[in-house]
Amino acid sequence: MAFVTTREMFAKSLQGDYAVGAFNVNNMEIIQGIVDAAKIENAPLILQVSAGARKYAKPIYLLKLVEAAIEDSGLDICLHLDHGEDFDICKKCVDDGFTSVMFDGSKYPLAENIARTKEVVEYAHSKSVVVEAELGRLAGIEDSIKVDGRSASFTDPEEAAEFVAKTGVDSLAVAIGTSHGAYKFKGEPFLDFERLEQIRALLPGTPLVLHGASTVLPEFVARCNEYGGNIPGAKGVPEEMIRTACKHGVCKVNIDTDLRLAMTAEIRRYFIENPAEFDPRKYLGPARDAIRDMVQHKIKNVLGASNQR
Repeated sequence: MAFVTTREMFAKSLQGDYAVGAFNVNNMEIIQGIVDAAKIENAPLILQVSAGARKYAKPIYLLKLVEAAIEDSGLDICLHLDHGEDFDICKKCVDDGFTSVMFDGSKYPLAENIARTKEVVEYAHSKSVVVEAELGRLAGIEDSIKVDGRSASFTDPEEAAEFVAKTGVDSLAVAIGTSHGAYKFKGEPFLDFERLEQIRALLPGTPLVLHGASTVLPEFVARCNEYGGNIPGAKGVPEEMIRTACKHGVCKVNIDTDLRLAMTAEIRRYFIENPAEFDPRKYLGPARDAIRDMVQHKIKNVLGASNQR
């Protein structure tokens, strides 16, 4: 049981046509729910921390919580920085003990993205830490990520091949139609699988990553709304589309919004049904269980990663 990188996880994933779940964490209950699910399913696991999570919970608390999870569960876990915006935050996380970092230079022109990514790769690799980068931009809002539809762009396959060759990144996040947040599609869901196949053909050994891949499970949206929420028209990536992506080179699937919805739906339900209760353990415990059940479903029925540890 230890902190591990994604190298072995992704090598096995590429051979097995499944993906590793990368779940965003913000507090103890979320970590416990995710880790319990991974242990039940005997699945590889990535816990990822955004800039917003670092600010909310403080880096040392999250690090120690993940250390505790490893010791308690006996699992090997990759601790990953999600959407590092500059070299400094990537370096800080490497120095703090993260085993994987993402540098997101997708807002820069290709040449500048390559140069900035390469700087992160060189430092991280010197410390035996792996690096994920992004090419193309996802629309939507989640945590500190805000990109409007006009600024979004799909990944160009030939640019992707050039980018990986010149930076030496270990995995690449690609934009094929997913988006951040709970409102991923205005019309019918669409992912550009032809583009994904072209990228995979040019980068056959490079693990690909799908950001903004929450399904926005209808039952959680409905429960939130039933118990006082206001989330009309939320729509995520259908599970069948995620399963298809996992068979076309996607080795890592990022999930955050579904965690938030599962937790919030259960807390809302508990408050309405138990208006006199004020013990946080009474509503955070069921919320933790809801996260566990949802993550277990994702691992087993969507990612295909059960018994792949």
